[in-house]
Amino acid sequence: MELFLSICLGVGLAASAGFRVFVPLFALSLAAHFGIIPLAEDWQWVGSTSALVILGVASVVESLAYLIPFVDNILDAAAVPLAGVAGTLVMVSTLSDFSPAMTWALAIVAGGGAAATIKTTSAATRAVSSATTAGMANPVIGAAETGAAIGLSALTIALPVLGVAVATGLLVLLIWLVVKAKKRAKTW
Repeated sequence: MELFLSICLGVGLAASAGFRVFVPLFALSLAAHFGIIPLAEDWQWVGSTSALVILGVASVVESLAYLIPFVDNILDAAAVPLAGVAGTLVMVSTLSDFSPAMTWALAIVAGGGAAATIKTTSAATRAVSSATTAGMANPVIGAAETGAAIGLSALTIALPVLGVAVATGLLVLLIWLVVKAKKRAKTW
């Protein structure tokens, strides 16, 4: 059961990295710092005070930058691969009882895949918003994504299985919104 929960924790935090790269890393750092989540032996540094401060500042800067129209589109171009890396890293840090090959395979496929899928979908949502609203709706989308990253990170740390279920629901909702927005854009 502990292995299952560590996989759910990793996947949930990785999915959160699809909304904001640094928020789930900061949440993981906070949880490790206060002893809420045990990390793999090689990843204990994530709970250090210096990591906590650096990731906290990065989370705030990233979240504020996504409130600026068109800057957010530029950030998305860099954030898609970074989200995959962040998703992989949070997944690796939470898996401690697996072989290295299994750990990295799960981290790359499940962690990196979840983060990259959500980030790609949210970037597409923002691109459609930029095209249809001249970027005026982008700050609302940016704030919603930051809220989703914070909420999903907190939920996943508290209840990992529910976090994964919510992440799956958010992904389905994002895909539905992109499809709906693209259809609406074609009718204009």
